[in-house]
Amino acid sequence: MSAASPVPGRRGAAVGRRLAGMLARLAWSVNCHGSEHVPASGPVILAPNHTGFMDAPLLVATSPRPVHTLAKKELFRGPVGWVLRAVGQIPLDRDGPGRDLLEAGLGVLEDERVLVVFPEGTRGAGDFQDLRTGLAWFALRSGAPVVPVVFGGTGRRGRTLGAIPRFRERLDVVFGQPITLSADGRRGKAALEAATSHLRTELVAHHESAQAMLRGSGTGPW
Repeated sequence: MSAASPVPGRRGAAVGRRLAGMLARLAWSVNCHGSEHVPASGPVILAPNHTGFMDAPLLVATSPRPVHTLAKKELFRGPVGWVLRAVGQIPLDRDGPGRDLLEAGLGVLEDERVLVVFPEGTRGAGDFQDLRTGLAWFALRSGAPVVPVVFGGTGRRGRTLGAIPRFRERLDVVFGQPITLSADGRRGKAALEAATSHLRTELVAHHESAQAMLRGSGTGPW
């Protein structure tokens, strides 16, 4: 990519994955489930739920491949912003995605890498009921499969920076089966709405199955 390109480089994301993985496993008891569902090559979109401050760093640490995450632009300030850019993450204006954001996200996928899109847009219930259309837009434009991700434990103590999980607390990451979208002859807004509805159904189903699995293993409450 050229110096003027908004597409982040590969190297930073790879370094970020290694560092985040070491730190996460030193700080917490991290358990991954279903990581084999993430295709080993080609473009992929990871679609995680979002209940805690540590969701994005934990996914960077546990994804089988380096990731580029769309993260709110407010985080890209000062030293934290420098680090995020250095490890290949992408600033997102949640009120109005700009051309650079779209080019960066699509560029990552065109280069057969992994893009992380939080479909709910912000921390909340984490049940995938309230989806924004950005996830469907990237999936339809790129043709990349969407892999749902559900976290266990990251939102247990709240949703603020002060609610970071305790040292050696158990955290779970559950990857689901890939979802491939088709416009089915629709165009524009109709295609986007239909794709978002389909994604909602699939993501909610994964959330429910992940909850059942983790509760059955005795790791609750979330």
